[in-house]
Amino acid sequence: MTTTFTPTTSTRSLLTCGAVAAPLWSAVSLAQVATREGFDLARHPLSMLSTGALGWVQITNFVVAGVLLVAGAVGLSRALPSRWAPRLVGVSGVGMIAAGFLVMDPGDGFPAGTSAGMSSSLTWHAYGHFAAGTITFAALIAACYVLGLHFSRTGNHRDALASRVAGTALLLGDTWAMTGGAAGSLTLAIGAITAMLWVSTVAARCRRSY
Repeated sequence: MTTTFTPTTSTRSLLTCGAVAAPLWSAVSLAQVATREGFDLARHPLSMLSTGALGWVQITNFVVAGVLLVAGAVGLSRALPSRWAPRLVGVSGVGMIAAGFLVMDPGDGFPAGTSAGMSSSLTWHAYGHFAAGTITFAALIAACYVLGLHFSRTGNHRDALASRVAGTALLLGDTWAMTGGAAGSLTLAIGAITAMLWVSTVAARCRRSY
């Protein structure tokens, strides 16, 4: 028997990918925070979990989440009248894939046994990771604000506010971390997870229409 996939089925599958991306990435990341020896979220960014013998877990987590976000972006492009929100979500997904392959350097005592403090010189892939992360965060922030504009235009002021809060959480978390604020890695993690979860929430809600 031949199975026929309709455009609606395809769109639902793509939106499912977008809905799963953030919860999966967040759960895998936080599970490692609780179990990897020497990791301190107040000092170490989640990206540093990609280093060490178990680094492949976080590398895979980044790549899988990025692919899911790209797929979700295609679904959002079919489900939302907004043109730019899905594109920005797609760019953030590509950035996550790149951030997965371009691993940052060990430092500040992680993985366990690494000397304290950050290295004075960075490898090329560490620079690449920071560039990929910048693209990912900028696209996510912009996507949240564009979603806020979309929801405002449709009269959905509650979701418009939620979109802007999510984007602002990541903007402030990233800015605080980049300027060397106390527990900057923690505030960045909170902001990134908040923005990603909101995008996944929007994808999940759109899925209900198909």
